[in-house]
Amino acid sequence: MTISYLPAGSADDVPYEPWEGEEEALAAAAAAGRRAAAWIRSLPTVPEPSPVGSWLLIDLPESIEAATAALDPQDCDRMDPGGVMVDGTGGLDAETRSKLVFVPCAVQDAPWLTPDQQIRIVAVASLVTGAARLLAEDAGTAITTGELSRVWGPGGPRHHLMSCAIEP
Repeated sequence: MTISYLPAGSADDVPYEPWEGEEEALAAAAAAGRRAAAWIRSLPTVPEPSPVGSWLLIDLPESIEAATAALDPQDCDRMDPGGVMVDGTGGLDAETRSKLVFVPCAVQDAPWLTPDQQIRIVAVASLVTGAARLLAEDAGTAITTGELSRVWGPGGPRHHLMSCAIEP
């Protein structure tokens, strides 16, 4: 048996064709991120200035807005020209991802927030990182089947978490 390998070319050689519904799904994600960030900014402020308080009410909303605006189906899992698997990020840079992963630890140091508010913040951060991973693993399916839109849109299984977080 003879095995023939396809020539490994640059990914830049292949033009990107957006998935049907991609623009709408990404716009919905960005809008949901803006709503979530506004909700977080509206939370009670810490009685005494603290690093966690300013991080939660300033840096985190900015990270959520940036993350949802930067979601990118082109940044998916792939093979590099040398045949090595490269993990995509769905558009999240390492700094933003680390901020979102830090959320469960940070809310523990925010006793001025109610447990409900703390859980909602964790839910939002989880949904944002999950959406990026969804795009990185299988952007086409996530977009064309509406899976990405269900994260943000009414009626989806995770909509309840997102709506709880951003609709007081």
